[in-house]
Amino acid sequence: MSRSAVVIFNLGGPDNPDAIKPFLFNLFNDPAIIGLPGLLRKPLAKFIAHHRAPTARKIFAHLGGQSPLLEETEAQASALAREIAREMSREDESRVFIAMRYWHPFIETAVEQVQAFDPDKIVLLPLYPQYSTTTTASSLKEWCRAAAAIDLEAPTRTVCCYPVEEGYITGLVGMIAPAIEEARRQAASRVEPRVLFSAHGLPKKIIATGDPYQWQIEQTAAATARVLALSGPDWTVCYQSRVGPLEWIGPSLNDELTRAAGDGVPVVVVPVAFVSEHSETLVELDIEYRKIAQDLGVPAYVRVPAIGVDKSFISALARIAVQALKGGEETRSAAGGRPCPATTGRCPLSDTGA
Repeated sequence: MSRSAVVIFNLGGPDNPDAIKPFLFNLFNDPAIIGLPGLLRKPLAKFIAHHRAPTARKIFAHLGGQSPLLEETEAQASALAREIAREMSREDESRVFIAMRYWHPFIETAVEQVQAFDPDKIVLLPLYPQYSTTTTASSLKEWCRAAAAIDLEAPTRTVCCYPVEEGYITGLVGMIAPAIEEARRQAASRVEPRVLFSAHGLPKKIIATGDPYQWQIEQTAAATARVLALSGPDWTVCYQSRVGPLEWIGPSLNDELTRAAGDGVPVVVVPVAFVSEHSETLVELDIEYRKIAQDLGVPAYVRVPAIGVDKSFISALARIAVQALKGGEETRSAAGGRPCPATTGRCPLSDTGA
């Protein structure tokens, strides 16, 4: 009999109004987010957290003062645990653990829980389908630090990404198709809806270092569009959640809504990089961008739910985890080998990945 631990990583979110400022501090104190030396980064993170907290409180007030992300992730963990159990031998025991980067349960807590479980193997499975140095790499680096601190030494396999995993794409397609029909119904016109695959943006300078995130987002969107048989004018990739003065990758979701209004086209907004509902879907997409679309005169605005516990998606995650448990590589993508082009030098499967 073997014991396997599968650790799923997510961002984390404040669980009460008083947690908003420390959550923001943890976020901006991450060197993957602000790449300054600690002596400079820490006071800057305190300053940003202090000044952004009032706005964040207004955002989370729409959600009862707290993020739903932990509850969403717990549901995914339970569904994944059941699916993994079906994939594995009856003699084997597996358990799924949750590790949040910026709020409870922190990665350190997950490391301690895994050590107490005393597994023979560990799989690290980020709930970020597309790899970025600002999300996946940051979480995995913190895991390695915390695991080394308490000498957690079980053989560990890491899944770095799964941007075009079949079950993930199938789950997206299953949610987008009825949303397209709903947009047609709301617009009451013969104009074909435009699918906007919206992802969290990043500063251009991060992509310029070789971060593969933007390339992988585009691969996810293209794979989904192919299955849906969307033509070129009927879909595009765009980015949301821009903050600060830096130049960010684009086009922005705001720009695409403006273009759709000018073209008289209804839109279907797909949160392609978010697998769980949280403030950026429930508030930013459902309230803020919906109002922008209405004010611009977009004929219809339909938002596709986050993929959550979709059966195809959870089954895909279970297969990925079980394959990683059986595999020999320390780090692997769901596709096997290196999926990213040579220009993305910070892909973890490249010789220079960081």
